[in-house]
Amino acid sequence: MDLRLFMLQRLTAAVLGPLVLVHLGLILHAVRGGLTAQEILARTQDNAWWMAFYGLFVVAAAVHAGIGVRNVLLEWLRLPRRLGDALGLLFGAALLVLGVRAVVAVGGAWA
Repeated sequence: MDLRLFMLQRLTAAVLGPLVLVHLGLILHAVRGGLTAQEILARTQDNAWWMAFYGLFVVAAAVHAGIGVRNVLLEWLRLPRRLGDALGLLFGAALLVLGVRAVVAVGGAWA
């Protein structure tokens, strides 16, 4: 199980790397261009590509962070394995729900 989680966390890290770079590039572009929040939303709403991009971002981040929190709880706090597993899963699930809600809210007509 730990080997699978290790590999899954490394896979999600590989997915997150380029996604984070694109996301940061978009932020820099928007800030330098003086775009308002309303203008940014106008560009992202009803755009299936952006929903897919940020949907993948959310899933990868939730899985990656859930595994990471689990590992911290087990290694640093020495929690019992089942409790660490449950709390890591709960944390990842919470991130997933909140992230999907944000993607759907920004998606406009897709909501």
